[in-house]
Amino acid sequence: MESSVSEAINVKEVVKEKYGQAALRVYKGGSGCCGATAANGSCDPITSNLYDSIQTGEVPAEAVLASLGCGNPTALAQLNPGETVLDLGSGGGIDVLLSAKRVGPTGKAYGLDMTDEMLALANENKRKAGAENVEFLKGEIENIPLPDNTVDVIISNCVINLSADKDRVFREAFRVLKPGGRLAVSDIVTRGEIREDIRRNAMLWAGCVAGALDEGDYRAKLAAAGFEQISIEPTRVYSIEDARKSFQGSGLDLDAIASEVEGKFISGFVRAVKPPSAVSHQPSGNASATERCCEPTCCS
Repeated sequence: MESSVSEAINVKEVVKEKYGQAALRVYKGGSGCCGATAANGSCDPITSNLYDSIQTGEVPAEAVLASLGCGNPTALAQLNPGETVLDLGSGGGIDVLLSAKRVGPTGKAYGLDMTDEMLALANENKRKAGAENVEFLKGEIENIPLPDNTVDVIISNCVINLSADKDRVFREAFRVLKPGGRLAVSDIVTRGEIREDIRRNAMLWAGCVAGALDEGDYRAKLAAAGFEQISIEPTRVYSIEDARKSFQGSGLDLDAIASEVEGKFISGFVRAVKPPSAVSHQPSGNASATERCCEPTCCS
């Protein structure tokens, strides 16, 4: 237990440092996406080319530069006007700002991040975007600082991988979602056995690779937290060349690793639903007592 706690703390510190540095690079006019890569400066293929020109035109350039995701949850999640959305690990705020436009002025978009530099950048991007229905919160995705049953949709972009306690993340997500609320996250998942030295490499944790769950384990953990209607839709299968770029600088034998990971790492869009409450929503005031109640005492 002590070693697992120590490992979790180490992973968290590595992640904080990496994402803090990514935010600082953006402040200096660079891109956050090259933080986990190559000495040649090429960006990690996992984080590249995720948003179309229309979306990037809707948010400040700094929000785009700070993006370190593996997908585009705002393009795939069903977001409706008036809903409340929470982005776990919101970084520079790109997905929060895009979500805020989707839910409109009657809705609300929260971003949660543990990195001071990213929160400062996100709040500056909020100011530049003039987004009044956005709020960025400081905290960890294992301990979401929101009350029970307050969020309609939870999104996340390649952040759940970074947690060493994914069971707790899923329980917290389930807690803050309203009955019938939806989880709609982009994440890295694996297919098949992954070498232990990859999983234990802290740098690769910070790049979303080592912490990736097998797709079967991902489904099982969501189900254990209480979610239903669980699905994982592959959005990209990574090649050997992608692996070479993603693992560069890790200290691992890249040729040996690349040959083992072909087709085993995928970006996936994960959907799940918190089951509706046993009590239905209240109809209009002229409904009968039976129509207003679905408890056993009045529906039997």
